[in-house]
Amino acid sequence: METRRCSSAAQDCAHPFIHEVKLSAAQRIKGGLLGCILFPLRVALAVLFFLIMWPLARLRLAGLSEEERAKPVTGWRRWLFHPPIWLLSRAVFFSLGFLWVRVKGRRADLREAPVLVVAPHSGFFDMLVLCPTQLATVVSRSENTSLPVIGALLEFNQSVLVSRKDPESRKKAVAQLIQRLTSDGYWPQMLMFPEGTTTNGRSLIKFKPGVSVEPPLISMTRAAFQFASNDNEACRLTSPLLLLFYFSLQFLPVYKPSEEEKKDPNLYADNVQKLMAGALGVPATDYVMEGRVPVSKLGGLSLPLESPARDALKELLGEHEIQAAIDRIIDRCGEDTEGSTVSVEELASLLGLRDRQAAVHLCSLYSKGESVDLRQLGLSVLALSGLKDFGSLLHSAFTLFDREHRGSLSAQQLSDLMGALLGVPQQDTTALYTEACSGGPLTEEKLLRVLAQHQTYRKVKEFLESSEASVTLPKAKGVNNNNGLSVIRDTSPPHNKKQE
Repeated sequence: METRRCSSAAQDCAHPFIHEVKLSAAQRIKGGLLGCILFPLRVALAVLFFLIMWPLARLRLAGLSEEERAKPVTGWRRWLFHPPIWLLSRAVFFSLGFLWVRVKGRRADLREAPVLVVAPHSGFFDMLVLCPTQLATVVSRSENTSLPVIGALLEFNQSVLVSRKDPESRKKAVAQLIQRLTSDGYWPQMLMFPEGTTTNGRSLIKFKPGVSVEPPLISMTRAAFQFASNDNEACRLTSPLLLLFYFSLQFLPVYKPSEEEKKDPNLYADNVQKLMAGALGVPATDYVMEGRVPVSKLGGLSLPLESPARDALKELLGEHEIQAAIDRIIDRCGEDTEGSTVSVEELASLLGLRDRQAAVHLCSLYSKGESVDLRQLGLSVLALSGLKDFGSLLHSAFTLFDREHRGSLSAQQLSDLMGALLGVPQQDTTALYTEACSGGPLTEEKLLRVLAQHQTYRKVKEFLESSEASVTLPKAKGVNNNNGLSVIRDTSPPHNKKQE
């Protein structure tokens, strides 16, 4: 089956992070009536099974030292506790409406494939795949160990735990994965979701590359739910409680990496993604999650599906205030020689926001704390507003980041500039910097030429222009400008206009 690869820069694939539900009036009435009966009954049964599992899961490792817990459970502890936990796990999903599990293909044994990867990852109910895989070991957030029942089940499973906040925890988790995947059958089979986050299942987002060892053989599974959900978490969790559903699982043949793939984990991950997308009949996309923002990758750059500037334009700034707000932000950046980061209070004062919470919200779109880089805020909003053409926009951005007025940018300054234009931090601009420098300093002319003409990077210009097309602003009025950076007056040099 032919696999389609879609690029989000071209906006030619369905948004993988938006869930939609379209129900007729009859379906809504039916769901409401059945929900009044089935919802409390199924929740009660699921809770009952979970409560039975809780002590059994704890007993499996009870009395073992830390050294003994670091080894796979064998002997009587395995044959005594594994079957009842497996049956109770299936009972939980049965009570939630998943009466049938349809399995196609053959699951590879431990010697053939130490890892099973599952896609697409649509939500909590994907965990049903653990039943046909005999409760394979998983990777989970360490924070989940504090949850009732779930923490006990993760302990029972001897899961690899990782904290997203602790870099040392990640290193330890990678070391554990390497140890288990290269144990030659000593550890049980592992199960992973290579997308790293949940989607609506209408496409496969970019797979995360494997650990830095020779890629192990992989037997791939396909999980597909026969229901729709929306982006409301409560609806996603309760919709399967209303009706009956089946779970479809397909084991694909073991994938053996080529010599080239063994040397390049990213190529390996991309090829596995394409193969699984072909089996699913959905497109393979370049979408990934960076932090809380869904983006697509383009030559190392991260293009957001939706820029935070869109939220700033539509929610925090009235249409008639946008032009004046951008003027004040960029003028402030041009005047400030010490730095462009401001606090919530300073931002509220600068934009004339009476509600402090609005300024907090605006800062949260760009950073985790209560501060924001005005260059990132101003340029991302300016890029989306369409008040300047691309050449003028780049000139304003270049001027703001070239604080020493050298006429060139460093690699870090280019990373910050691209992050400001696109609205999200850029993790890797090395390839763009190398391409634009051409053996010399990175000047504005060189950067504009690459972004306007290069086969790959010109898509950045297309991306910004397609994003601004959906935003309608009131007709601009002339304003004064003290620093040559006004968003109304075109101050781009003649060579920029010519190249445009």
